[in-house]
Amino acid sequence: MDWMKLPPLNSLRAFSAVADTGSYTLAAKRLNVTQAAISQQVKSLEKHLGTSLVTKLGRGIELTDQGMRLARELGTGFEIISRGVERLREDSANRPVQVTMSPAFAVEWLMPRMAEFQRAHPDITLMLNPTSEVVELKPGGIDVAIRYHDHRWPREDVDTVLITDMIVIGAPALVGGQDLRDPASLVDLPWLQELGTNEAADWFTFHGVVPEHPLTVNHMPGNLIMTAVRRGDGITYTARAFFQNDLAAGRVVELFSERCFGTYHIETQQDHLRPEARIFIKWLRSQAETVTA
Repeated sequence: MDWMKLPPLNSLRAFSAVADTGSYTLAAKRLNVTQAAISQQVKSLEKHLGTSLVTKLGRGIELTDQGMRLARELGTGFEIISRGVERLREDSANRPVQVTMSPAFAVEWLMPRMAEFQRAHPDITLMLNPTSEVVELKPGGIDVAIRYHDHRWPREDVDTVLITDMIVIGAPALVGGQDLRDPASLVDLPWLQELGTNEAADWFTFHGVVPEHPLTVNHMPGNLIMTAVRRGDGITYTARAFFQNDLAAGRVVELFSERCFGTYHIETQQDHLRPEARIFIKWLRSQAETVTA
């Protein structure tokens, strides 16, 4: 197809609306433009094609033979386009809203709230992608990302879901009876660290501690860390929001805390945000909270 030989789409659409309605005025209302704009588009199309498409008939108009032939072809073409676009819209509406976040955030914060969202929006399906990797947002892929940043790297105008103390915790069986008031006292304990992060080393650097020997660090997905900490396999640096019940019940012990240090926020591609994703984001905002001691 030689696209350069085709008339502008706006002129074809204006003429098709005139042919459907039999009126410049009604065509203008259908396309939400002025009557003068419709008339100008039709004249431009006639000039481009070198033929008359519409003639006056009393106070009204009628199509010429060439106009009727073009109107039939355009009607068929626009109907095919309309069906194709509608199928794409249906496919998009039926496609799950894909959400990425850290495994710990998914298991400890988001999933306990999912039943509420599904009750309110049973027609929207969510697909969670828990990972420590920063997944690219793109049309047809991930719709919504919930990212983490802390006060060392402040970000302006973020769409916040959760602000929380960041804490170091361990099971009583592991840390009980020890004097762990000094950050340096934690270098000899085993650490549990989410895959793809450097949380233990970063924590010691933040507190000005330079370990004299390599740390004992076990790397695993964030959702597995939660169980391992409760079991006493090691200590970890995490969000208070993920362990509120455990702290209250004494299943884990808080060793150090940075108040309101961590922020989980929403990231999207606004230009490609589907209505279903907008509904989910609105719900996320309604769940926003700040968790401190």
